[in-house]
Amino acid sequence: MNFNMDYDLLYQETVNRSRSEIEASGYEQLKTPEEVEEAFASKGTTLVMINSVCGCAGGIARPAAAHAVHYDKRPDRLVTVFAGQDKEATAQARALFGEDHLPSSPSFVLLKDGQVVAELGRHEIEGHDPMSVVTNLQAQFEEFCEEV
Repeated sequence: MNFNMDYDLLYQETVNRSRSEIEASGYEQLKTPEEVEEAFASKGTTLVMINSVCGCAGGIARPAAAHAVHYDKRPDRLVTVFAGQDKEATAQARALFGEDHLPSSPSFVLLKDGQVVAELGRHEIEGHDPMSVVTNLQAQFEEFCEEV
């Protein structure tokens, strides 16, 4: 039995599931630096979810990303980059977030007219329950987003 091949198949299955979960929640995947630049140039509010395959992404961040948007105020656009998978797109997003941004995955960054207005880093996700992350995201929506 080739254990390396089994690992690669299992890992790819995990990546695919991680991608499909966030897409099913209404997030557009940005896989290239050009797609990131275009999305970040959008007027209005954009929630960026930095996705990953770690346990806190699957057990906390993606469920929170799915549920937080069921709120009276929400971002105009939902997008995601996948750390460790779409490396160039993720690097471009982090560069556009600016020097003060601490790269972490999973994480959330809220943009308004292309500028960072709020962040929720891994330290505010890992070890927390999904509902506390939802509450934190919705507080950001309340402050920066318009009613739907």
